[in-house]
Amino acid sequence: MNQAKAIHPHAATDLCDEGSRLYAHALRTGRVARVDVKSAPCLLDSALLHADPADPNWLCPVPPSVALARRLNPIEREITERRRLSIQLADAFEPFMNLSAQDAASAHSITVLEGSERINAALNLSTIQCQTEMLTVQPSFHISERSLLLGLERDRPLIERGVRIRTLYQHTARYNPKKLAYVDQLSNGKVEYRTIDELVERLVICDETVAFIAVREDQQVALEVRHPSLVRYLIKVFEFMWGRAVPLSAGAPYETAPDGITDIQHSIAKLLIEGHVDEAIARRLGMNVRTCRAHIAKLAAVLGSGSRAQLGYLIAQSGILAQESGS
Repeated sequence: MNQAKAIHPHAATDLCDEGSRLYAHALRTGRVARVDVKSAPCLLDSALLHADPADPNWLCPVPPSVALARRLNPIEREITERRRLSIQLADAFEPFMNLSAQDAASAHSITVLEGSERINAALNLSTIQCQTEMLTVQPSFHISERSLLLGLERDRPLIERGVRIRTLYQHTARYNPKKLAYVDQLSNGKVEYRTIDELVERLVICDETVAFIAVREDQQVALEVRHPSLVRYLIKVFEFMWGRAVPLSAGAPYETAPDGITDIQHSIAKLLIEGHVDEAIARRLGMNVRTCRAHIAKLAAVLGSGSRAQLGYLIAQSGILAQESGS
């Protein structure tokens, strides 16, 4: 068993390819031979199978809903405990913050936050104090399991207090299982999600009072903005993008237009004309480079281009960008 574990090293939240195949087979057929599971010890380590009471040579699958609940329970307990600690810390520091609130507002209207710990601490404090609405812009290329857990930990108390949350993702988030699972846990009447083809850096605005802007791609430096005019300006930027975004519940936005070119390919064509390389286009549209190049190849096929230089010329001559701006 120890040798088998060494062959299949992965986190407790993962299954190897063989484990996924055997678990799916067990769910379809109702059981799987114990001898077959030796190649995927993660199934037993993760308690996804249990012994068949009628025949010890066979194992039966644990229903996915039960397995998921077992894994979520400790996470929910951890979130609850951290939430309680955050409230206690906020209560402890509130008297001191009130003493210098006016001076701090004028002297520290823009603060540079360095390091993820300091950034997350400032975000946590602002979301604890948020009472009305939180606006967020979340580029799809900034996705990690830890950031999703931290977001869940911050957002759930807001929803329970009746705070409205509006979040903008890129269209590519519609095809990210982790992001969709996160959205499913929080979606209700007070939470709205929309997607748009292109976003810039991460942005969080709380109660028209404070905004956080990521200023580096590694998210290790952020600006905390409390200047009222700047915060109002950032809200207008958000509303501009929000009005042009598509509700997440509205279905896929990449439908093919009559000219045979999808919306995302129109966006790629615009960036190609502007002179961006594949890597920059992929980053701005929140997709990997391989997917970006596949869209470029389809765009070239529709326009009949035989080279990258010719593609730019054909895009300009086709008028598709003029159609896009006029639509």
